[in-house]
Amino acid sequence: MKKKIVKVGNISCGSEELFLISGPCVIEDEMIMMKTAEKLREVSERMKIKIIYKSSFQKDNRSSAKYYDGPGLDKGVKMLAKVKEQFGFPLLTDIHYPEQAAAAGEVVDVLQIPAYLCMQTTLTVAAAKTGRVVNVKHGQFLAPENMKHPVKKIEEAGNDRIILTERGYTFGYNDLVVDPRSFYHLNNIGYPVVFDITHSIRKYGIPSADAKGGAREFLPVLSRAGVAAGVDGVFIETHPEPEKALCDAASQLCVYDLEEFLKPILELHAIEVKFRNSELVLA
Repeated sequence: MKKKIVKVGNISCGSEELFLISGPCVIEDEMIMMKTAEKLREVSERMKIKIIYKSSFQKDNRSSAKYYDGPGLDKGVKMLAKVKEQFGFPLLTDIHYPEQAAAAGEVVDVLQIPAYLCMQTTLTVAAAKTGRVVNVKHGQFLAPENMKHPVKKIEEAGNDRIILTERGYTFGYNDLVVDPRSFYHLNNIGYPVVFDITHSIRKYGIPSADAKGGAREFLPVLSRAGVAAGVDGVFIETHPEPEKALCDAASQLCVYDLEEFLKPILELHAIEVKFRNSELVLA
């Protein structure tokens, strides 16, 4: 099935060119945001990979009300706008409530529907009606082929600028598993598919600041598996000092390690594209 190409700034998502979604999990102070963006621009130029800058103005699904949940909508989008103005990245951020969609959509290029909320009709429809690209994260409770249902809601609201993101499926208690069959099912829906690598290694039920709250040792093998399975983009949250991050400290990748991490991924993607275009591809 031929997939739709979705434009995000100067990025043709769904083309043969792998793209990256990256940035701190949640918006922190300006120095961290700008330091991350500066390094991401360097990586983009050196590795010839286009990047969508991602950070959340609110994280409303923290396991404790005492944990940092972001600066809020007004301050958050202003900081994202500054990143865009200074570094030129297209932007992506989460929304959790329908009333956030219009205001966030005035600044960012992609509105992201969190995995826990992917079946929320009013939220997905509100995002769709902004006309912005809508990135729907695959809920860990939902069979991947059933992601066609939130996609249909967005389409029926008049928007076919959609990206689908895989981030693992519930496997037992507090653990996620990435099933490569999911990439097949999501690809068959007909929109660009992204693999959220860093969220797939989270250990739920353990605070993200705890070193046991993530399993970074699996990042290389999972990233290669997803790229070999034919994803269009990869989602890697990055931070200058992950161990000090205010959210997902145990799973974010150090932004200064990103270039070396991407090298085998880009090489593998080039091989996958050649295979995809060859006569070896099975019907």
